[in-house]
Amino acid sequence: MVDNVEPGSIGQGEPLKGAHLTVTSKEFTEQLILGAIMGIAFQAAGADVLDRTGIQGSIGSREAVKNGDADAMYEYTGTAWITYLGNSKPIPDPQQQWQAVRDADLKNGLTWLPPSALNNTYALAMNQANFKKYGTKTLSDVVALANKDPGAVTLCVESEFANRADGLPGMEKAYGMDVPAKNITQMDTGIIYTQVAKGSCTYGEVFTTDGRIKSMHLEVMQDDKKFFPNYNAAPVINSKALKEYPAIAEVIDPVTKKLNNTVAQELNAKVDVQGQDPHEVALDWMTQEGFVNSG
Repeated sequence: MVDNVEPGSIGQGEPLKGAHLTVTSKEFTEQLILGAIMGIAFQAAGADVLDRTGIQGSIGSREAVKNGDADAMYEYTGTAWITYLGNSKPIPDPQQQWQAVRDADLKNGLTWLPPSALNNTYALAMNQANFKKYGTKTLSDVVALANKDPGAVTLCVESEFANRADGLPGMEKAYGMDVPAKNITQMDTGIIYTQVAKGSCTYGEVFTTDGRIKSMHLEVMQDDKKFFPNYNAAPVINSKALKEYPAIAEVIDPVTKKLNNTVAQELNAKVDVQGQDPHEVALDWMTQEGFVNSG
């Protein structure tokens, strides 16, 4: 990374001067932005940063941090708990979920720093016309509507969500919901947003930090029984690298604290809706927030 950045509210005194750090991420928009945010923070604190963001699939970036090919990334607590650590039951409390992942991953040579409020989990969303018509605000409301007017509840979902235990089957079980197969259409993620916006299905499966929720004015149903796992983004650091450069924690912590779903939706929309470059979006945000000064 060759951003001309200087310390703002973070990186004062350049506590990472002399450090050579490699930052990684997965390949989707939010991860590319988070990876860039982390790299820019480390640069402002004086580090030389190698950009290895955009690794395909979930496992690759984690393995890179684990085996020391990379030093740091933003990862999701739920992904680690269920996908990497092999647990089937998520922990409903976000802080306890993070703590459990942190404790379990220390033996893997990974240290989880405090999490953000950014929670990129599943949800159902509807357009404004249907929201005015049906007025549902929670998943329990959706169940009540399905019982009262079965034809009103049609779903657009990904095939993965349709078959995952932490997706549609589990949600139906947790809420006592029974949507007939003829009311469920499976499609690619991107198409779901446009179909819901058009009203082709009443509810669509969305990710809570997706920028299209805001740009398409979709209403997200509250998961009032807290069924879906918490996928809070948190910095994961190779433990040896953290031992060598403990200032990593103090540099990234204020940035993590600022991240939430509103911020994520806005930043993701700049890439997915407006076509901006993820790195530029990250740099603009870091500068606007006063974390760094552009040299």
